[in-house]
Amino acid sequence: MSTSQTLVEQNSLKREFYHLIINGEKVESNNGQTISTYNPATGELVAQVAKASKEDAERAVQAAREAFDHGKWRKYPVGRRAQVLNKIASIMRSRFNEIVELEILDTGKSLSTAQGQVNQAIEDFEFYAGAIVGHRGVVNNMPGQFHNYTEKEPVGVCAQIIPWNYPIMMAAWKIAPAIAVGCSVIVKPASLTPITAIILGEICLEAGVPAGVVNIIPGSGAEVGNYLVEHKQVDKVAFTGSTPIGKDIMNKASNTLKRVTLELGGKSPNIVFEDADLDAAVDGSLYGIFYNSGQSCEARSRLYVHENIYEQFVEKFVSKAKQIKLGNPFDKETHMGAIIDQTQLDVIDGYVQSAIQDGAEVLSGGKAAQVEGFENGFWYEPTVIANVNHSMKVVSEEIFGPVVVIMKFKDEKEAIELANDTEFGLGSAVWSKDGARATRVANEIQAGIVMVNCPFSAMPGTPFGGYKQSGFGRELCIETLDLYTETKSIISYYGNRPLNPLGL
Repeated sequence: MSTSQTLVEQNSLKREFYHLIINGEKVESNNGQTISTYNPATGELVAQVAKASKEDAERAVQAAREAFDHGKWRKYPVGRRAQVLNKIASIMRSRFNEIVELEILDTGKSLSTAQGQVNQAIEDFEFYAGAIVGHRGVVNNMPGQFHNYTEKEPVGVCAQIIPWNYPIMMAAWKIAPAIAVGCSVIVKPASLTPITAIILGEICLEAGVPAGVVNIIPGSGAEVGNYLVEHKQVDKVAFTGSTPIGKDIMNKASNTLKRVTLELGGKSPNIVFEDADLDAAVDGSLYGIFYNSGQSCEARSRLYVHENIYEQFVEKFVSKAKQIKLGNPFDKETHMGAIIDQTQLDVIDGYVQSAIQDGAEVLSGGKAAQVEGFENGFWYEPTVIANVNHSMKVVSEEIFGPVVVIMKFKDEKEAIELANDTEFGLGSAVWSKDGARATRVANEIQAGIVMVNCPFSAMPGTPFGGYKQSGFGRELCIETLDLYTETKSIISYYGNRPLNPLGL
């Protein structure tokens, strides 16, 4: 079945060329350079995209600065900004199928995966449209005839650097709370997957966001990304990506004392106790690692199973892993889509081969997949590896692919120790029918997210972020609004007697 037959119902958003969005206008890059984007499932060209230069980044910064310093967006009543956010969501929903199609073409995701992520992007704008109405300062108790209250003011111009694995969803996570509080943003999408972020920028303009408030500039991270991070007129940087790049951003941003939010790498543990609902744990654990082809920062890639149920669990888990269907991303029967590109495919296979060399046992998968009709795409088999230990790279380092390692544990204490034996601390999961045990373990795990008898890590309203080298700051929640605001304290005196602190 063709894409056009299954998804597109109105004038397509598909184009041969996509522009930058700067100061409310679609523009080409100043030097005429472009990015070629390819469909990971087929290897075919999707489109050409304008590639921003430093000069384009400077134009975007000045547009955002002008919109913030002298524009009307941050001065709008909160209710009016909320109306615009709801309008963005409404337009996105009316073009749902088209956005899903573009997300699949640009990323190689399966249909159900892309649909879920586009839907959450829509819900993000709806969530923040509601959340911003209740976001306010406080009145504090003061001694004597003094009065103190606080105000929440937008931090200013924000550079937002988003990854290739969740293009539309990460753009929504970043843009929605920032513009809700009145900030202006410059979004730099990943060069591999820039299209839906550009479409979202166009929708923001259509919904009534003033020119300069939302700017979208795909380009090189080394050139454009660093330029934004180091720019004196950028007040905040929000970054989702790898830990090494996050550290570099933090170092560069320190020169101008920018506010920084970092959502970085992970190597999330998944603990299955002997009293767990075995079928639910198997199904949830499969989703936890193979969803989005394992290309998720919170993928539960370390699986710890109690020794008393280890054999039974592994048998069921491996059997179902072998049933995961790879294929046409537009086919609703497809479970797992493609890997983003050849470079990432080689990285994944490199980790698997290193595990084999270290003496690990591959129980399923373990190699690049050949998918009929999609031979030029980038595919990797769902891979389960046993006989591993924590000294192996495959256990300690983030792979970013459909690879899970599985190990035994003997008791609760050991499970917690194994789970916390990592430099990361983003996601984690616990499977147990014992509520007290699940609560104890959840309290002891050093991670920003703990999923108890649940495979889902994020939905609007739930804080998303990590401990340790998984970064800091929480996105997707009400508290995110505070990351894009400054708190101003205003103290006044209302007494009749003049104040003379120095006694002069």
